[in-house]
Amino acid sequence: MARIKFGTGGWRAIIGDEFTRANVRLLCGALAQRIKEEGHAERGIVIGYDRRFLSDVSAHWAAEVFAGEGIACQIIKIAQAPTPLIMWTVKDRKLPYGMAITASHNPALYNGIKVFTAGGKDADEDVTHDVERRMETLEGDGEERIGLIDYDKAVKSGKVREINPFNGYIDSIINQVDMEAIRKADLKIALDPMFGVSRTSLQTILMTARCEVEVIHDRHDTLFGGRIPSPTSATLDTLKRYVVDNDCALGIATDGDADRLGVIDDKGNFLHPNQLLVILYYYLLKYKGWRGPVVRNVATTSLLDHVAEMFGEKCYEVPVGFKWISGKMLETDAIIGGESSGGLTVRGHISGKDGIYAAALLVEMIAVVGKSLSQIYDEITGQFPPHYMAEMDFKFDSERKPEILDTLMVRKEIPEFSATVVDTSYRDGAKIYFDNGWIIARFSGTEPLLRIFCEMPTREEAERACIEFREFLGL
Repeated sequence: MARIKFGTGGWRAIIGDEFTRANVRLLCGALAQRIKEEGHAERGIVIGYDRRFLSDVSAHWAAEVFAGEGIACQIIKIAQAPTPLIMWTVKDRKLPYGMAITASHNPALYNGIKVFTAGGKDADEDVTHDVERRMETLEGDGEERIGLIDYDKAVKSGKVREINPFNGYIDSIINQVDMEAIRKADLKIALDPMFGVSRTSLQTILMTARCEVEVIHDRHDTLFGGRIPSPTSATLDTLKRYVVDNDCALGIATDGDADRLGVIDDKGNFLHPNQLLVILYYYLLKYKGWRGPVVRNVATTSLLDHVAEMFGEKCYEVPVGFKWISGKMLETDAIIGGESSGGLTVRGHISGKDGIYAAALLVEMIAVVGKSLSQIYDEITGQFPPHYMAEMDFKFDSERKPEILDTLMVRKEIPEFSATVVDTSYRDGAKIYFDNGWIIARFSGTEPLLRIFCEMPTREEAERACIEFREFLGL
């Protein structure tokens, strides 16, 4: 078995353990093989990186391999390169491949690699399985044959080109957002990049629209201030207080590589990504007059289904992993797609997650609708039955994973829930449908965790079902 395996969000590993120079080169050597066999060596690949420890150095390690293998290579040479900027560059320059050196929202001791394909899409399973197979073949003696050219020599010879596509990316968002409406709204926005890479992009867009922008947590800190760079209710306490204390229209937070979004409303409340998806889908349908379905994963709110039904549209459910969302969006011409972990994309932009574009669209919505974010959400939810989401993550001894998998996915045993079970699905984890909600248990594709999500009419019912599942599995 290959020593590197791709998860739902690329390859991520602990620095110095599995994330090493040798493994970065192995992965790039395998991908270089694929690129050459497809006849794409002259068009090649673009590489960008975030602010994590070793990200810039690892980008050089990757470029050295592609240069040594005769693959045209471009490096995005700016201090803050959001992952969506890299994906946009793949699409804009019509490149066959792209790569981000990032571990996204994982803890600081992780780093990793995301691979993108033509159009700026997340690499699908056909690509990642092929790269894994090639890595397995190269492991050992084959690694010595992977080409290498020193980075500085590669740049000097033109085999590696350093580029800056920042302006084009920013302009692409500005051209899709109603900047005039935002200018007239005179909004104050609080921004928390979580020590990641979104500040320059978001600040540029919002200040161009004459917003007053206040920024916190923007210095370069590879430890992310001692917190996980994931915008959740638990990690955004400072932003909540800042929004309220400074009378901001909203607070915007992005994860480490800026493909995920977290939002604090005008009252200092954290808006769950499920809520953001509902708000934006409703806004695109009602206020912008768009038409089309929505795509969500198995762990994302079914309130999207109700919104779609209200407007005569359809909601499609897919497995976890944004490649499934972007693929289904292309297939169905959906106008928005997203997941409960904070990633979303909108038709007409890139196929992958973009927290920066999503944030700009939220600001536009407040300006166009002329109401606060909390008022807009109340307007929407007042038309539907209540939906409450509970989420619980559990660590476990690695030896227990086969046992839990056997229970859930082979023997398909489930707890005696308090709620009435009406159906089950094993498409991605074990999902149980109740007569008034649902619950799912699945292994994380990026961290060693079992995740349980439950949506019910009340928070108490949702939390009770999660506890019943946890106790059944002995976690």
